[in-house]
Amino acid sequence: MKKIAITGGKGGTGKSTVAILSAVDLIKKGKKVILCDCDVECPNDYLLLGQKLEKKVEKIYAEFPELIKKKCTKCGMCSKSCQENAIFQAPNQYPIFIKDLCSGCGVCWNVCPFGAIKTKKEKVGEIYLNKIKNLSLITGVAKPGLEETGPVVTKLKEYALNLAKKIKADVILFDTAAGTHCPVISALLDCDLAYCVTEPTPMGAYDLKLILDLCQKLKVKAEIIINQANLGNKKIIYKIAKKYKIRKEIPHSQDIVEAYSKGELFYLKNYGQR
Repeated sequence: MKKIAITGGKGGTGKSTVAILSAVDLIKKGKKVILCDCDVECPNDYLLLGQKLEKKVEKIYAEFPELIKKKCTKCGMCSKSCQENAIFQAPNQYPIFIKDLCSGCGVCWNVCPFGAIKTKKEKVGEIYLNKIKNLSLITGVAKPGLEETGPVVTKLKEYALNLAKKIKADVILFDTAAGTHCPVISALLDCDLAYCVTEPTPMGAYDLKLILDLCQKLKVKAEIIINQANLGNKKIIYKIAKKYKIRKEIPHSQDIVEAYSKGELFYLKNYGQR
């Protein structure tokens, strides 16, 4: 089973469009495909496929720390150990947990020598499953207002991998959020390959470099897809792409634009092979 991430340093480059058309192309080749929308703050693959989120298959929960003041000695061990800076502690005061910054990693309650931190489970998201012919679409939706969505993406990937084993999928495509923040890192981890979607513009080139650097740090093989390739200056992308393979150049297409606007990308005709 191949795990491929479709990612990009900036929004608006056509990342989700590429993810869906890649899924369609693989299905045409007889592959059993799962498309997992990991942009949990603003998922849109289901809209581009003309679907509704009706079949909820799982709720996502995360654990957050809660202080037991009777046991706390104000030693500061928890705040010193928090990599997310989600614990504030003034001198000689009890620690304050900032939930919006907390990733629920569990370091604080594990390092506390006095057992002064208990955990509280809270719902942080939901998972939906749609079947479109031979495509399984998995969509993660984070709780509105949730600042740290990395744990939601992690749970979503676990569900996708379990489903892939169950149905014996050939390929899982992970459509990540745009950027290089924690949810993107969570989606990229353990992938065999990343398609980095960009556009031939100065902004596209700048953000492409960021996502390529991230893939290198995560040791994920990266290939570049240039979208709207005939509308800008491809030379600025070529300069960055010297060490990377350019997987495909996709020209601007009115057919793709119309299918995108109607939520009919799955039924787009005459789409060329990857």
